[in-house]
Amino acid sequence: MRLGIVLLPQLRWRDAAPRWRRAEEMGFDHAWTYDHLAWRDLADEPWYATVPTLTAAAAVTETITLGTWVASPNFRHPVPFAKELLTLDDISDGRFLLGVGAGGLGWDADVLGHERLSPGERVARLAEFVDLLDALLTGERTTWSGEHYRAVDARMIPGCVQTPRVPFVVAANGPRAMAVAARLGQGWATTGPETDDEEAWWRGVRETVSRLDDVAAAHGRTDLDRYLSLDTSAYSLSSVDHFEEMVGRAGELGFTDVVAHWPRESGVYAGDERVLEEVASRLPQLR
Repeated sequence: MRLGIVLLPQLRWRDAAPRWRRAEEMGFDHAWTYDHLAWRDLADEPWYATVPTLTAAAAVTETITLGTWVASPNFRHPVPFAKELLTLDDISDGRFLLGVGAGGLGWDADVLGHERLSPGERVARLAEFVDLLDALLTGERTTWSGEHYRAVDARMIPGCVQTPRVPFVVAANGPRAMAVAARLGQGWATTGPETDDEEAWWRGVRETVSRLDDVAAAHGRTDLDRYLSLDTSAYSLSSVDHFEEMVGRAGELGFTDVVAHWPRESGVYAGDERVLEEVASRLPQLR
């Protein structure tokens, strides 16, 4: 079991940098930040850009893997985004994971004034987004004409540090998006269903895993890493015992990786950093 931590991009860098260094010192396997322009109840709070944040994090860390939890097509085009990913992979010396998903119906879906897409249309857009990113990051020149995107002789030189490209971790709860993970992902991620009932959430996660098993088998995939965000129905770091219980249950369901959120002072993911410190001291026993 690998264990990760999400740091929301809300602090000025002078305050955020020590947290990213501390995540590495604590022994977490990977550290992530959200890829949004604004997010839910925090939309009117400070919020910084994803790629510059991860680039700065790469410069103040040495070993921890860094990632997007998760990027979406809501406000991104694959061509400039691929160039950013290639550069981030280089600056981090191959320590970058691309978490990517279909995108929701929140702030990011509306901020550019685009017409909202149906769930099926968002999944179709995700498939093309990931297909084109794959083509861009594995080739020096790419020309593409699709339903959602175009590219004309897009150059990606010298290519990624990681081969054949940066790994994709595709977030998906339904079979069509899971098929994207099975085709092009090195990993699959889920937050489980939206519910405040923790036991109902675990039942939903189990059902989601079963769907993924079927899709992966249909594509002949037995090697997908499986990532679970622990903090959808209840905050995993509310206590050390709670965190350890959740990690254990995730392992029983076959997850290879879990992700929790750095405690905030109030609101979503509110918690005590002393719990985080105690959990960090137990990471070797949790793996």
